[in-house]
Amino acid sequence: MRLETADIQKIIPHRFPFLMIDRILECRPNEKLVAVKNVSINEQYFRGHFPHEQVMPGVLIIEAMAQAGCVYVYYSKNLQGQDLTYYLAKTEARFHHPVIPGDQLVIEVTTVKLLPKAGFVKCKAFVGEKLMAEADIGFGIKASRA
Repeated sequence: MRLETADIQKIIPHRFPFLMIDRILECRPNEKLVAVKNVSINEQYFRGHFPHEQVMPGVLIIEAMAQAGCVYVYYSKNLQGQDLTYYLAKTEARFHHPVIPGDQLVIEVTTVKLLPKAGFVKCKAFVGEKLMAEADIGFGIKASRA
């Protein structure tokens, strides 16, 4: 399954400038999700985050992974048609290389464990073949019918 920005916005509440994923290239529920974040020089955070050596803030890389994880959990737990609230429960992250303007960040999400009201996923962020960052992320999920 492939999703565009408008489809993603139906699942998670984030909007510009805080929507951190542009597209879902692949979504196989309970197996794997692949998302893309195109890192543009026009991103607002570059004006103040190391203006002479622009680097995407690590916390925003984690946010991009978490947003991709939310979409993954949405389909893996078959939560279509429900209003969802996600609570970030736990994050352990490692950063290997800086992400800079012009990079295309490709985020892979896989299942660690899915529970009735929680999910644990492993995320890896690549630019090309190079691993830029990785994180283990836990979610609390509150669902209600739309």
